[in-house]
Amino acid sequence: MNETLADYAARYGLRQSAARPPLRKYIQDVWARRNFIWAFASAKNISMYTDSRLGQVWQLLTPLLNAAVYYLIFGLLLGTSRGVPDFIPFLVTGVFLFGFTQRSVTSGAKSVGDNLSLIRALHFPRATLPLAIAVVELQQLLMALIVLFVIVFAFGEPLSFNMLLFVPVVGLQLMFNVGISMVMARLGAFNRDITQLLPFVMRTWLYASGVIFSLPQMMQSGHKLAEYGWLGELMKANPGYVYVELSRHVLLGEYRGYVSTNLKIHETTQLWLYAVLWALVALVGGFMYFYRAEERYGRG
Repeated sequence: MNETLADYAARYGLRQSAARPPLRKYIQDVWARRNFIWAFASAKNISMYTDSRLGQVWQLLTPLLNAAVYYLIFGLLLGTSRGVPDFIPFLVTGVFLFGFTQRSVTSGAKSVGDNLSLIRALHFPRATLPLAIAVVELQQLLMALIVLFVIVFAFGEPLSFNMLLFVPVVGLQLMFNVGISMVMARLGAFNRDITQLLPFVMRTWLYASGVIFSLPQMMQSGHKLAEYGWLGELMKANPGYVYVELSRHVLLGEYRGYVSTNLKIHETTQLWLYAVLWALVALVGGFMYFYRAEERYGRG
């Protein structure tokens, strides 16, 4: 009668249902649910706009309205567009691509907390939840890219083979988003105050990522940032800036030529190295960080 629960479980071969499996088995379980991830993401994507009359049109309107506000304030009133060719495609590219990461971070932080009933009712690898969030944001980006390319071509940008490089840029950014989403999912699962702080963090990150201005231009002599070279280099390593700037280089020939001719920056090798490094570090590190708390999600 003095037998402990642990001894009882051992005697009958019982094991904890939510116990964390070995890493290899966990990855296999996640991969086996790839169809569930896509279906869950698609359903969530559709349900997000069911209460509004315009429905999924808001996927396109929201980033466009944001870009319009930024253009009005920073392009016209504050003059940050000074010297940057085709500033509207430049700005829209920044808003759309940074928004891809921004939404992955904010939605990832709520991915576990908003699905507690599902977690407590079913046994499945919890990593499928932030993965589904990343897929939701990818689906929204793909819709927004239709508008982005219309704007780019409307401003006279010719179709070029260089644009094919946009595919690996988005792929690397997706890897980064998945990783950072998993980090935020674990943090948000155990501290819901994170979601209240995120809007301020993301707004600061946006301003530091060259979304509304050209960082290479701001680092030229005569600008304030040129006096703090270390700060400029730190901003260049910022993943938010890396994926936005690479997207501009592969999509906007006018801007690429402006950076090369006027600012004397001829290579993007450093940006590509940063992009690959951030993608790998975030994906592997984020997955491991989330996986280590697998058995704790949904408790309490």
